[in-house]
Amino acid sequence: MPELPEVETTRRGLTPHVRRRRIAALQVYERRLRWPIARDLPRKVAGERIVRVGRRGKYLLLELESGTLLLHLGMSGNLRAVAGDAARLPHDHFDLVLDSGTALRFNDPRRFGSLLYSGDPQRHPLLAHLGPEPLSAAFNADYLFRISRGRRVAIKQLLMNSRVVVGVGNIYASEALFRGRLRPRRRAGTLSRAECAQLVRGVRAVLRQAIRAGGTTLRDYLDTDGMPGYFRQRLYVYERAGKPCRRCGTPVRALVQGQRSSYYCPSCQK
Repeated sequence: MPELPEVETTRRGLTPHVRRRRIAALQVYERRLRWPIARDLPRKVAGERIVRVGRRGKYLLLELESGTLLLHLGMSGNLRAVAGDAARLPHDHFDLVLDSGTALRFNDPRRFGSLLYSGDPQRHPLLAHLGPEPLSAAFNADYLFRISRGRRVAIKQLLMNSRVVVGVGNIYASEALFRGRLRPRRRAGTLSRAECAQLVRGVRAVLRQAIRAGGTTLRDYLDTDGMPGYFRQRLYVYERAGKPCRRCGTPVRALVQGQRSSYYCPSCQK
């Protein structure tokens, strides 16, 4: 699934294509995504100017003059900038055609992505209850220490709770915990303030590094130019069970938490 760095990479890649552009047409080829694309959406957005491209968690926000398009890439989706007359590929579900002739083309083999419209995105049910952005000032050691008090849940599962902090998926949670020197099963409520500060630094470091690298190469992820991310080459523990820790040489271990695989170094993480 595309995670926050992949979505942020997409946002940055889209911005030069859409800045000060108007939507000439929304051409829908397949309405049946996670939620069906509204039949009146092409009429609603035609002629609208795109003010900016934002992001909230894993949602892309195309802010228009009268409202906002909320786009989620789902499990395997990508949004590419292509020439408006470019041949369509299998699983291309819609084109957002701009007045420049460029189209933002959405491809999603599994159809778990979505395209929704909201007059006030911050009050939309999908966004209203999200926690702070992990790269914002609101996500800091004091916040994490306060919100983790009394919690018996494992720290990795707390990090992946979007009501606590958005966009820290399975890969990045494992990598951030390695950088924070904390085991994934450690109870959140046992972390000291210093350990919370260490973990916040780890979360920010791994996400920033992944964004700089263009995201993590997953089975289906492509950026807006159709190129895969390559952060996976730099992972310390994720999917490296049995291999030597890049820091100390101890074999990396794997365990299952909430039906997701976690990876850690038993020597470096306590």
